Amino acid sequence: MSGQVKRDYVRPLDIRNGRVDMSHGSGGRASAQLIEQLFAAAFANDFLAQKNDQATLPRPAGRIVMSTDSHVVSPLFFPGGDIGCLSVHGTVNDVAMSGAVPLYLSAGFILEEGFPLADLKRIVDSMAAAAREAGVPIVTGDTKVVEQGKGDGVFINTTGVGVVPDGLTISGDQARPGDRIIVSGTIGDHGTAIMSLRESLAFGTDIVSDTAALHRLVATMVAAVPQIHVLRDPTRGGVATTLNEIATQSGVGMVLDEAALPVRRQVQAACEFLGLDPLYVANEGKLLAIVPAEQADALLAVMHAHPQGRDAAIIGTVVEDAHHFVQMQTRFGGRRIVDWLAGDQLPRIC
Repeated sequence: MSGQVKRDYVRPLDIRNGRVDMSHGSGGRASAQLIEQLFAAAFANDFLAQKNDQATLPRPAGRIVMSTDSHVVSPLFFPGGDIGCLSVHGTVNDVAMSGAVPLYLSAGFILEEGFPLADLKRIVDSMAAAAREAGVPIVTGDTKVVEQGKGDGVFINTTGVGVVPDGLTISGDQARPGDRIIVSGTIGDHGTAIMSLRESLAFGTDIVSDTAALHRLVATMVAAVPQIHVLRDPTRGGVATTLNEIATQSGVGMVLDEAALPVRRQVQAACEFLGLDPLYVANEGKLLAIVPAEQADALLAVMHAHPQGRDAAIIGTVVEDAHHFVQMQTRFGGRRIVDWLAGDQLPRIC
């Protein structure tokens, strides 16, 4: 999706039977055809219609927030979503975790030669639908093609730009002793859905990814409780790794309550079967909020009133700890360390 698109071709893409070939990344007529008939048609908006190598955007009031994310999930299609909607949701959420309003996205595609155009259209249509539902347009992008065997179908990079109001500071270094830790809903859904599909496992109840854009939930939370200290979406490495990151950033410790963790019964069962801990399994539609104790109940009530926060729960407390440990108060009354993820228990998860 780069460069001026010429209109001197008439042959339509054979979406049903066609495949990506090296000419689609050459910058010539075939590239223009792919851009115009697939990407531009799906992502249509006034900024993209300028057909320049960049998007010229109005300057918003407030502080600019920018985030970028590359998506290499395998398989490309999974219960509850696909790489297309995931690439939108992931970057929208990264921007929103600062309390910002996401405004624009860019999209970069790396396509493998031989990839079916029908599957590419399915991904692009899903991506376009996710961007429209989020109200965050894809305003510029790029497409490259690599030789067969040197990619894995499709990789997507998305970059998001948003704006955070002056005076609002939500950051991973703001957690303070006494703060409460809230998760917006059940954990481990996305990673368990991916792994179950990879292992060809059938469980009694379908497990689907929780992939979703969370910026509207964040806006509701910030409007009600602007004193929120930290927001973070616990993707790779799950809740455990994310909380360890925040504890290190803020120079604090944390104590979690095992009995308070919201985990779907079927996810817990699947994790036990696969030898996984839900605390370390990726989420793509949940957030962690760290808030002063006196504001925790008010924030929880606001979250419960929102569709994306119905299962929100207070799961722990920030404490003073020179070692910055995250610990778990177990159901049996003891404590254990919830350490950083060692290695990669679920590769290619997002």
